[in-house]
Amino acid sequence: MSPATGQTPESPLLCGKCKVPLVLGKVTAAYLGSEFPLELWKCPGCGKILVPESLATGKMLQVEQALEDK
Repeated sequence: MSPATGQTPESPLLCGKCKVPLVLGKVTAAYLGSEFPLELWKCPGCGKILVPESLATGKMLQVEQALEDK
């Protein structure tokens, strides 16, 4: 949400399946029995989630490696 306006920012991206704008929302990522709350762009129609490449190859990769090392 934008703190100044209290409104959720509008996504310039459309769902490839539904052709509707993505919305920013809370999602839960799960890996090896652990769950992680995140706020990501998702489709309000089909629920598909957009995971940015920077998140997938950065923070998520670090978490994955840490969990696999346990």
